[in-house]
Amino acid sequence: MIAVGCDHGGYELKLAVLKFLDEKGIEYKDFGTYSSESVDYPVYAEKVARAVVSGEYEKGLLFCGTGIGISIAANKIKGVRAACCSDKFSVEMTRLHNNANILCLGGRVVTPEQGIELVDIFLSTQFSGDERHQRRIDLVTALENK
Repeated sequence: MIAVGCDHGGYELKLAVLKFLDEKGIEYKDFGTYSSESVDYPVYAEKVARAVVSGEYEKGLLFCGTGIGISIAANKIKGVRAACCSDKFSVEMTRLHNNANILCLGGRVVTPEQGIELVDIFLSTQFSGDERHQRRIDLVTALENK
C-alpha cells in the first residue's frame, strides 16, 4: 500500500496521481490535504513519512509546489529516504541506487502527465540490491545516529 500526501501547491498533481493509482488498482491511503487552501507542508510530510517507516505502507508519494520543502521535511524522520525528482532518469536511479522510499514531486514543476509517468517509474522500479549501493545506504543511515 502507498501513503500519499500533499500541501496546497501539490494538490492538483496529487488528484491526477490518485486517479492513475485508482486506474491501476494500486491501493493507497490519502493523508491529505484535501483542498487547495493554504496549509503547512511539514504536517503532511510527517504523516506520510511516519506511515512509511512504520512498515504499514511500502512507499510514499508527496507533492508540494516544488517538491523540495516537503522532501526536506520528510527526510527529518528517521528511516526516510525521500527523493525530490523531476525527470525519469533521477526517479529510476533513486530507486535502483538509493532505495528511496518516498518520491516528492512539485506540482508547479511537472505537469500531471509527467508526474504520473514519474510515479509509475518510482513504483515499478526495484532497488538493485548491489552491495555498493547498500553499503552507501547504510552509511547514510548511520548519519541519523550521529
